[in-house]
Amino acid sequence: MRKKVLVTGGAGYIGSHVVRQLGTAGYDIIVYDNCSTGSPKSVLYGDLIIGDLADLDHLYLVFAQHQFSAVLHFAASLIVPESIIHPLNYYANNTRNTLNLLRCCHVMGVNQIIFSSTAAVYGEVGENPVAEFVPTMPINPYGRSKLMSEWLIKDYAISSSLRYVILRYFNVAGADSSGKLGQISPKTNHLIMSACNAALKRQPQMQIFGTDFPTPDGTGIRDYIHVEDLAAAHLDALSYLEMGGESQILNCGYGQGYSVRQVIERVKAISQVDFPVIETNRRDGDPACVTACADKIHKVLGWEPKYNDLDLIVSTTLAWERGREMS
Repeated sequence: MRKKVLVTGGAGYIGSHVVRQLGTAGYDIIVYDNCSTGSPKSVLYGDLIIGDLADLDHLYLVFAQHQFSAVLHFAASLIVPESIIHPLNYYANNTRNTLNLLRCCHVMGVNQIIFSSTAAVYGEVGENPVAEFVPTMPINPYGRSKLMSEWLIKDYAISSSLRYVILRYFNVAGADSSGKLGQISPKTNHLIMSACNAALKRQPQMQIFGTDFPTPDGTGIRDYIHVEDLAAAHLDALSYLEMGGESQILNCGYGQGYSVRQVIERVKAISQVDFPVIETNRRDGDPACVTACADKIHKVLGWEPKYNDLDLIVSTTLAWERGREMS
């Protein structure tokens, strides 16, 4: 009998890539998504239920109608500047809705969860790469709402049979190389996506937010991970829990960083478009440099990335975006 899993936010960017890999691996999948930023067209496997995690009665009904062996929780709001403007929305959608999900797991006896967290829980770190034991001091409501969700999961696990893998994502980018999946949300402010949009003339220019960071070229440094490698980490985490593994918190990154200027240069080179770049002030809530220490995920899950290449990340993003223009 195939194992049935619930994937919240499975119509979104990262969730849809995980759903595709789960489907290929033979899982029975229920996707629960309000499609506010995702699309039904991105759900290539399983059954899609349109619903919001804030609707606890509907969520209970879904759990009652299916016997889930595990939950993979992606549904969340994730734009840092937006979280500063609308913090209550972020605590509602990210933290309260995680609580709703845990309530359903408790009532229905689901004792395995994989949670989509973020490197934003670390805040302005003192040294890089940052390991999982570093104190968490998020500097924006997005990071705090995610950290509070982690606390909910950990505290509930202490009092129950729940086992979890919390995956702290660094900067996710790229697209499925087959051209079937990629980023579709119009609200995204991701650097690589913004640069690709400028290269494709969808916007007249792009901005660099801050050129006075304490980094070699003055711009922020981030660790970029290809979405396909990140999706594979979720399947590794699910297998780990299915084999009885203990609860874990794991970084998902490559352990190397690229500055904003470096990324823009690669997008220009690969697209062969020299688009205008405007330098402006820092945004609130942006740390100078965050890169991952990924030793633990390699050791615990045996995760082996296949797409650790900035040019490949940029190339698959450009290919996806060009394909969208033609479709």
